[in-house]
Amino acid sequence: MDLKLAQCFIAVDDHDKALDFYRDVLGLEVRNDVGFEGMRWVTVGSPSQPDVEIVLEPPLADPNATPADRQAVAELMAKGLLRGVIFRTDDCDALFERIRAAGGDVLQEPMDQPYGVRDCAFRDPAGNLLRFLQPRKK
Repeated sequence: MDLKLAQCFIAVDDHDKALDFYRDVLGLEVRNDVGFEGMRWVTVGSPSQPDVEIVLEPPLADPNATPADRQAVAELMAKGLLRGVIFRTDDCDALFERIRAAGGDVLQEPMDQPYGVRDCAFRDPAGNLLRFLQPRKK
């Protein structure tokens, strides 16, 4: 049996700001942009991984959510506690400089980790944690 990741989801509160970051700064391609019942889902992905998609979705897309649930999600999102994604890159330092130059919210500058990678971390415009790792050469 062959099992592969197809999609992952990142909550965003402003799709246009998210596109500025994921498309224009990170270089991901937009694969789909769909509106439905006042909500919007944008799918992006790396050209080098055509079978993996990241869905930029509303923070709480459940129409049955209570006002209290919506408030709780908004508060978690503001703290950056909803989601995190780890990307792999072949040049952590160059990517770090590109994101920082674009005004990215730096959490960690590039550093060698004891578990065999060099990585850095940012928050996206919605506050989600994004790590970028480069496996160290052996």
